[in-house]
Amino acid sequence: MEHVANVDFARLKRVRDWRIILPVFLVSIIACIDRVNIAYAKLTMTADLPWITPEVFGMGAGIFFVGYLIFEIPGSLVASHFSATKWIARIMFTWGFVCVFMAFVTTEFQFFLCRFLLGASEASLYPVIYSVLFPRWFTAGERSRATSLMLTSLLLSNIIGAPLAGVLLETSFFGMHGWQELFILEAIPALAFAAFFFFCVKDRPDQVNWLTDDEKQYLTENFNREQAAMQSRKKYTVPQAFRDPKVLKLCLIYFLWVVGFWGFYFWMPTVLKELSGLSTSLLGGAIAIPMSAALVVQLIISKTSTKTGDKVWHVAITLFVGALGLGLSPFAHSLPVALALVCLSAIGIHAAMGVWWTIPTTFLTGPAAAGSVALINSCGNLGGWVGPNMMAWVKVTTGSFDFGYYIMGAFMLLSGLLVLTIQYKLNGERKNVFVAAKAEDAKLEEAEA
Repeated sequence: MEHVANVDFARLKRVRDWRIILPVFLVSIIACIDRVNIAYAKLTMTADLPWITPEVFGMGAGIFFVGYLIFEIPGSLVASHFSATKWIARIMFTWGFVCVFMAFVTTEFQFFLCRFLLGASEASLYPVIYSVLFPRWFTAGERSRATSLMLTSLLLSNIIGAPLAGVLLETSFFGMHGWQELFILEAIPALAFAAFFFFCVKDRPDQVNWLTDDEKQYLTENFNREQAAMQSRKKYTVPQAFRDPKVLKLCLIYFLWVVGFWGFYFWMPTVLKELSGLSTSLLGGAIAIPMSAALVVQLIISKTSTKTGDKVWHVAITLFVGALGLGLSPFAHSLPVALALVCLSAIGIHAAMGVWWTIPTTFLTGPAAAGSVALINSCGNLGGWVGPNMMAWVKVTTGSFDFGYYIMGAFMLLSGLLVLTIQYKLNGERKNVFVAAKAEDAKLEEAEA
């Protein structure tokens, strides 16, 4: 086709990285910082709010995901019919306001309400990105790389957020406590960036002026061809997708994964603080070390997955690494050993996340893809409820976190084993998509040469 011959693929890749991946990457960094800053705020909040017991904190950390669960699927379906970028901007605006209110909680009810509203505000953010926005901008062969690059934000948010939180918790401006400053200052970027995203990021290639006509035509035709190819095998309605065994298996896998993910995240600063006795500022710097290691591994995995076309083994092996790190954590009795195991845990829960989220869109399209990704993410969010509360219960019941780490490690191991079954159960659907994607990538490399 003449318009494909006129496409400069190196330029097309570069401009999409800057104009699509980078803005979404920044959205995700802000979201992650605002989502987990409660884990760091807790280090000093309890001195001013003594009613924040381990049970109350576990409930508050987990209730975020109840709000997420209730509004996840409706939000994703609205975005698939309306506008992904406008919906993302709305999400940022509302969660920024709620994060400000977190600075002024004085009762358990207010604490629980703000955490619930924060989850409700952010609900559907990632499913909309994975299943509505990215498929219009990136081919099937490109989405592992694009999603993995975007999801490096989860780790960078900790590399940035942990030291920043440590410094803010030890300062005081305008007569406020450090934890209050933390919530307010980390909410401002969300409010500011919402306006930028609303006006500057577009849903489809035909809506922008920074692509040539040939580039717009190439991306649009590729998207339509992919959708038609998947629908020719089976066109899923939203209810059919929700009942499909493949989708339900992905839900179970992600639930088990996220029990470990959020149980680790919300309690890890507290555990390291108790073990090391470091100040909050030094602790934040120490946490940045394992997150940086996980970031490097995530970039490597995104590259090798894109190159080989494999998703299953990349996801499963990293989950096994996470299971090892979590399962051995109770045996860490010094800070160096603890940080090494946190490295393994962080690699396991993070490194294959970008590859994982490209699996549902290999056999689902349109609203069915948006709704199913939201369903999978919602089941993960149930794990976000279970993980922090389970760790709180274990701490109160046994006096230590050890048994909780064993449970998280076992769940990660089971999740990895279930991922391996995808290789056989979904092989037919995946093979067709991957063969087409690799053929398309070969054409792109030939054109670039």
